[in-house]
Amino acid sequence: MTVDSDLNEEQFKFFGLGGCNEVGRSCHIIEYKNKVIMLDCGSHPAFSGHASFPYFDEYDLSKVDILLVSHFHIDHSASLPYIMQQSNFKGKVFMTHATKAIYRWLMQDFVRVTSIGAARTEGMGLSESSNLITDEDIMKSFDKIETIDYHSTTEIDGIRFTAYHAGHVLGACMYFIEIGGLKILFTGDYSREENRHLHAAEIPPIKPDILITESTFGTGTLESRAELEKKLISHIHATITKGGRVLMPVFALGNTQELLLILDEYWQNNEDLQNTNVYYASNLAKKCMAVYETYTGVMNDKIRLSSNSDGKKNPFDFKFIKSIKDLTKFQDLGPSVVIASPGMLQAGISRQLLEKWAPDSKNLVILTGYSVEGTMAKDLLKEPQVIQSATNPDLTIPRRIGIEEISFAAHVDFQQNSEFVDKVNPSKIILVHGDSVPMGRLKSALLSKYAKRKGTDQEVKVYNPRNCEELIIGFKGLTIAKVLGSLAEEQLQILKKEIQNRIDDKITEVKEEDKKEVKQEDLSTLKTGQVVSGVLVSKDFDLNLVQLQDLHEFTQLSTSIVKSKINLKINADISLMVWHLQQMFGYINIMNDDEEEWEGVIMDSIDIFIDRSKKPGLYITVEWINDNLMMDSIADSVIAILYSIDSSPASVKLSSNHHTHNHIKEENGKHSANIQQRIKDINLLLKAQFGDTLKELENDKVEINIGKMQAIVNYRTLEVECKSKVLKVRIENIMNRGLSIGAPLSLKSK
Repeated sequence: MTVDSDLNEEQFKFFGLGGCNEVGRSCHIIEYKNKVIMLDCGSHPAFSGHASFPYFDEYDLSKVDILLVSHFHIDHSASLPYIMQQSNFKGKVFMTHATKAIYRWLMQDFVRVTSIGAARTEGMGLSESSNLITDEDIMKSFDKIETIDYHSTTEIDGIRFTAYHAGHVLGACMYFIEIGGLKILFTGDYSREENRHLHAAEIPPIKPDILITESTFGTGTLESRAELEKKLISHIHATITKGGRVLMPVFALGNTQELLLILDEYWQNNEDLQNTNVYYASNLAKKCMAVYETYTGVMNDKIRLSSNSDGKKNPFDFKFIKSIKDLTKFQDLGPSVVIASPGMLQAGISRQLLEKWAPDSKNLVILTGYSVEGTMAKDLLKEPQVIQSATNPDLTIPRRIGIEEISFAAHVDFQQNSEFVDKVNPSKIILVHGDSVPMGRLKSALLSKYAKRKGTDQEVKVYNPRNCEELIIGFKGLTIAKVLGSLAEEQLQILKKEIQNRIDDKITEVKEEDKKEVKQEDLSTLKTGQVVSGVLVSKDFDLNLVQLQDLHEFTQLSTSIVKSKINLKINADISLMVWHLQQMFGYINIMNDDEEEWEGVIMDSIDIFIDRSKKPGLYITVEWINDNLMMDSIADSVIAILYSIDSSPASVKLSSNHHTHNHIKEENGKHSANIQQRIKDINLLLKAQFGDTLKELENDKVEINIGKMQAIVNYRTLEVECKSKVLKVRIENIMNRGLSIGAPLSLKSK
């Protein structure tokens, strides 16, 4: 396990099930904020049976939310039917339309000609054949696959991902993924060089935090396309001239179509070659071409402009290329060029032709793709004296056929990969899809390139984890909430007003075109930290702040009103109850006062009901709506007063001395000598009643804010300025009670 995180950071986890420090069976797991994504699901062409699959037993596949397939090559997609139909995988699978169109045909052919379709299990000296993947698995898994468009963003349970052109092969894409604010770019296999039919890989418009990129060629440098084409044609022409045959092992789809475009054009321009046949030998030949003819719309401008949309023939309707499904229909007479699958020469038509043509030195094998360790294609590069028969392990065949490697593999070399990293500018890079040596060299080269950034905020870290090695990277998350609806409109108006005020302060006369510049300049200098109140709604990783009335429109959530009720009984009459409540709240709005019932409202929020039919005493019901803490606090005060009426001394002997505002002013005159003490006493009393809603001002004044109600109290004149009659009377009564209690004490203390 590699850990690059501390306890105060959110943890991003990477776990390679395949394709780490190797090429083949690409399959990577990424985890962040309890979301799990699988990237690709391939098999290894050098191995057979279960051994060719990623290390599925090392991870609980039921945790995977979504699986993103970058392209149709077998080392990126061939184990997909297996995990979808024969494991506890429950997630959704996505790929582009072109990838899905090719995937089914390619998988059926792959299962037919390889050991994936028949794995051996040994025991008790016996062997038994069983299919790892069946045609039924392929068809059922095919129906579950969902397709996506390039540049279209899809969101599944808080995971957002967008596909971008990756070059490489038809339908190949890079995935830009966002989980809870963390941005990840997975390149898959990609090419930054436009060829005869495909776009070059794109640069996403948003910078990723993490780049997961291929490292196939490490620090190697590839020849230009023009040089490769020139070399290819030269070797083919020379071999044909001396009467030899050319074998080009390829994948059924991918660079095959690029090679066919090159050859068809060359044959068109060279009449001396037109009597020599060029064959595309694959069981999928016609089906493959039909797919390519269908999806010219997602190819580059050269193909789209030459397609039949303007009446011209389809560019993949070749004039000099013949298709054959099997060797029984192949007349092997004289020179010829055969482009045959599979590309690694493990089995199929390409292997049969290799064994047939290997003893003749006039013939030539041209390896045009990447050769994986352990395959016949890789072994041929070592120029062995003999090769082993694929059908008879005891038979060896002399190898005199010539061997050339002219790589048209649509991968990036070091310069292209390095420039791409510069453009996307990630802070963390994870290298995959590369053998250990070239991958290690690429890591060292990138670290050297960014060495000056080490220890700074722009430091770039590079990781090359092995299969089944967990990599943990820490990130400090930033939580952002969007303000929506009327609340957003309210904040926008405040912002506009602030901008306009700044313009008015700085400029007296300004032209309209200059005014826009001032707005833009001042917008960047506006202060942050303004408090915004609303309902905060969290869905997956999105936070939205709205007003209560906008809740349903923007979130589809419904609201409920909770009303609280309490019943109690006191031994007093209604007038005594009203007097006690008025001492605290100043004013009671009496709504009903008939023989059967009495109803009053306090602070426009607390309802009091009395059933006069029940005696003796008062049977009281107090009701209020629980929409904020202030209402609960007021209701608690009402209930406390009601419970205390029976034991209050004022209830025994109710004074007829009613303090008025004029009386307050009289008391103010009597005790002016001790005015500071009185101010202190009244302030303590108001503070006890209103708490943090009371704010002290200059000149012995205070401000009280309750919801939208505001009051200004002058301690020296004992005047209350307030538009709300309810709040004003409440404050005056509290001060009256304070004076009636505090003034005698002040006289005694003299």
